[in-house]
Amino acid sequence: MIALSLAEIADITGGRPHDIPDPTAVISGPVVIDSRQVEPGSLFAAFAGEHVDGHDYAARAVAAGAAAVLAARPVGVPAIVVDDVERALGALARAVVGRLGTDVVALTGSAGKTSTKDLIAQVLQHHAPTVWTPGSLNNEIGLPLTALKATAETRHLVLEMGARGIGHIAYLTGLTPPRIGLVLNVGTAHIGEFGGREAIAQAKGELVEALPSEAEGGVAVLNADDLLVRAMSARTKARTVLFGEAEDADVRATEVRMTPAGQPSFTLHTPTGCSDVTLRLYGEHHVSNALAAAAVAHVLGMSVEEIATALSGAGTLSRWRMEVTERADGVTIVNDAYNANPESMRAALRALAAMGGAGKEGGGRTWAVLGPMAELGDASLAEHDAVGRLAVRLNVSRLVAVGGREASWLQLGAYNEGSWGEESVLVSDAQAAIDLLRSELRPGDVVLVKASRSVGLERVALALLQGEGEVAGR
Repeated sequence: MIALSLAEIADITGGRPHDIPDPTAVISGPVVIDSRQVEPGSLFAAFAGEHVDGHDYAARAVAAGAAAVLAARPVGVPAIVVDDVERALGALARAVVGRLGTDVVALTGSAGKTSTKDLIAQVLQHHAPTVWTPGSLNNEIGLPLTALKATAETRHLVLEMGARGIGHIAYLTGLTPPRIGLVLNVGTAHIGEFGGREAIAQAKGELVEALPSEAEGGVAVLNADDLLVRAMSARTKARTVLFGEAEDADVRATEVRMTPAGQPSFTLHTPTGCSDVTLRLYGEHHVSNALAAAAVAHVLGMSVEEIATALSGAGTLSRWRMEVTERADGVTIVNDAYNANPESMRAALRALAAMGGAGKEGGGRTWAVLGPMAELGDASLAEHDAVGRLAVRLNVSRLVAVGGREASWLQLGAYNEGSWGEESVLVSDAQAAIDLLRSELRPGDVVLVKASRSVGLERVALALLQGEGEVAGR
């Protein structure tokens, strides 16, 4: 964060200094919400959570080097006391970003946000100093914490924005007003909360509504292949740049093909020329993510050659998202267990089929270890059934459905589609899946592990990679 005095922070947040001997003392370190992450000169923001109250750790944070605490009540150590710590943190982020004048790139979408954000960050780093959202910290707390990492040297600030309802993205754009807004897609993630894809589109489109006008430099980067996203061009005064495989896309891909390992290769076209790209990532769905990143980089002045080189060298920055590891015995584990929705499930299954050479002579067996997808509402049965059926259509060798009711719908969909018998199986929990896999895996097999975050199915992948017989934490 840029250096600010405690008096300045109190003024920005509307806070009241408590137990501060020197208001001119400067916050020179990061803003953190975990006392274990405190560095000398930090500002510790104390949040009262469901199980842990950060105010109880205020003294520990100051003892570890924090210059002060942002708190909702006096804590006996130097503190700026505010009415609402979350709102104060947001106000601080807005003030810092406003002073920096950095280019803010915000992105949202139903699927692929984090992977695309990681691609954008890696590409833009080739251009100028860049700060981006770590992992998927894309909410009212994670976003300002990311923004506050920016310094005077930061040229690009890349911020992922999530939404669980109407108005969420509008609030986030108020904290860190973007100049460039990217909308990836409108899918079915959280459809149970929103009530339908049209409501999801309404929420995602709040991003383009927040952009400055074209005359003021605002740019909306929209997916030309998603009709609900393309239609958002009518909701913004910013210039529109389209990406996708559509012929009228400003940034598009042609000659899309897959390497034998399941990595996509294509020719990238931008208004300044074309260049070949071969991604290190797995799955054809990353072509769209790469085009989105290329479109943002093009808007920010990078040449097509620079973009292609950066994309071809980019890897996975965030954990448990198509993390591919080959064990010493030749079994490949694909840990994509961070989260799941119908779109990302389908994409992961297609990647699995390509990686394992499903249906090809000599190809290894493919295992889809799948758990429930959360927050699908009335669509849950149909969506789980459809994923199970897709596994059969892609010739996935074995489906292991993990969990209760929703997992049974996965297994039943596969059984009804292909009359599989033992090729699809329902197991009760992660440990049962591990026991099955450890007894049956053989060299050349490829195992995909995927479910909604709340299921915690990453334990299966981690245990298989660690060679443990028990799930960590059990």
